[in-house]
Amino acid sequence: MLDAATVAAIADELVEAGRTRIPVPLLTARHPGMTVDDAYRVQRLWRRRGEASGRVVAGHKIGLTSKAMQRATGITEPDYGVIFRDAILDSGATLEWSRYTRPRVEVELAFLLNNDIHGPDATVFDVLRATEYVTPALEILDSRIEMEGRTIVDTISDNAALGAVVVGGTPVKPDAVDLPWVAAVLHRNHTVEETGVAAGVLGHPANGVAWLANKLAAHGEMLRAGELILAGSFTAPLWVNAGDTIYADYRELGTITCHFE
Repeated sequence: MLDAATVAAIADELVEAGRTRIPVPLLTARHPGMTVDDAYRVQRLWRRRGEASGRVVAGHKIGLTSKAMQRATGITEPDYGVIFRDAILDSGATLEWSRYTRPRVEVELAFLLNNDIHGPDATVFDVLRATEYVTPALEILDSRIEMEGRTIVDTISDNAALGAVVVGGTPVKPDAVDLPWVAAVLHRNHTVEETGVAAGVLGHPANGVAWLANKLAAHGEMLRAGELILAGSFTAPLWVNAGDTIYADYRELGTITCHFE
């Protein structure tokens, strides 16, 4: 286990990397004994740094829940991070490409909760009962730590690589559609780049939310009413460049788009 001073120093490095857009060297290369628990300690302290600066937590993201994402990263277990309110954008948003480090886009579903979800024994049924609506979402991945050679420890410390969330399309009640069969087609500049089905997220996207509730319970936390929960990507991450326009078609759940200037 890393000592408190080292955890604090890493959290401060990541805050500075977010400001300067200069990624820090791999944590696992500098701290070979660093564990997943250490990584979540770093993330929680990084979160507190953000809250102290006035940022407000509005939800959570779940990452690496699908085989597509696990193959793309070489990491075989899910992770999670927090979503600050100022990172949630509406469909049609223009994003400043230079604000992000090597940004990528993922196709997801987001769950807006109207009741708390408590672990450690939360199930998909608890998630569906607690959900006000489900809506299309694009996650913009960011990197405050070097990409090459990243492990689950690096990714967790980096708030699971969350940069921003773009929400839009047609919100639906969780029983209005067959959620595992929600499909999406992801376009970049009028070219289809990725396709996927939400069943790729642990068989049912609500399973990811239940997994998160149970993980948070180990730290005395819960998913709270009003939070937005990103359930995990069901496509591989798509690299984007300045000037790219992203468009995702979720069929009956509508479309969502953003542009990188």
